Amino acid sequence: MKYELPQLPYGYDALEPYIDAKTMELHHTKHHQTYVTKLNEALDKHPELAEKPLESLLAQLDAVPEDIRAAVRNFGGGHLNHSFFWAIMGPAAMSGESSGGFADAITSTFGDHAKFKEEFGKAASGVFGSGWAWLVLEKGKLAIASTPNQDSPLMKGQVPLLGLDVWEHAYYLKYQNKRPDYITAWWSVVNWKKVEENFEKAK
Repeated sequence: MKYELPQLPYGYDALEPYIDAKTMELHHTKHHQTYVTKLNEALDKHPELAEKPLESLLAQLDAVPEDIRAAVRNFGGGHLNHSFFWAIMGPAAMSGESSGGFADAITSTFGDHAKFKEEFGKAASGVFGSGWAWLVLEKGKLAIASTPNQDSPLMKGQVPLLGLDVWEHAYYLKYQNKRPDYITAWWSVVNWKKVEENFEKAK
């Protein structure tokens, strides 16, 4: 099975003014496409692996043949992380606050929604160089985590619920070196309904 670049569930300009259309287009058609292409090239060397879910390959990375392990980690992680990232965002009209059982879990874990966003923002700002900040489910409990480069939380036995790409290519055209401004703006395009679905599925 060849992996393909997924279609975005909205237009490149749908996240304006928080994330600009040019960044979205380059991020999707250039950066994400490269991960897909390189992942397929790596799996061509071991066709039997192409039938396994990418989530399984990343969760059991030590079982991947050594000659393509780094490629699966980097490009497979990049493909999976970005596919996830596009899905948990949407136009600002879709945003708002979390609700239901997920909101209750946020409150019981972090105190309230504002404190959660503050802690998540610290994690995202604190990523050294390129990487991601995550809200994950780990052993049945919510936790904030970060990963370097394109590593997936699945590699640590965590289930991602919400993730923020803090590679410079995700924000530099609009925000330059002001990563905290990008993080603050990004909350306006989080699709909480999708995050809640991730939470219910993960439970």
